[in-house]
Amino acid sequence: MITQSGRGAADVGRRPAGSGDPVVIRLARDADLPLLHDLAELDSARPLSGAVLVALVDGRPSAALSLDDARAIADPFRATAALVELLALRAKQLRAAGSRPPRTRRRWIAHRPPAGDQGFDLKNTTPGRSVVS
Repeated sequence: MITQSGRGAADVGRRPAGSGDPVVIRLARDADLPLLHDLAELDSARPLSGAVLVALVDGRPSAALSLDDARAIADPFRATAALVELLALRAKQLRAAGSRPPRTRRRWIAHRPPAGDQGFDLKNTTPGRSVVS
């Protein structure tokens, strides 16, 4: 059945996840495991294992994606298709970047002092005196 809003009857009352709410996408942490288990149960799916990306809306997981097997789970009571697409895009970015060091590390490697330069020793400075001569 289509309602006047143009949405199907199953979509009535569903609020799109992330519509106007900030969305945080990050790697899941150990503390997220109980919430991800609940999300999998809500989605009638097996819990995800291994490295997992999670999409948080209002601080709660709304969707998650396994980086190991690309299996996704999502809150069936919210419109989460766009969140799952974002998770898949982020997973693709992480896989593409996996063969090179993070940008900040490369910058540090490029600017580190030569091997023989020991710099200065903060332990051997007198309190109140400047380290720079």
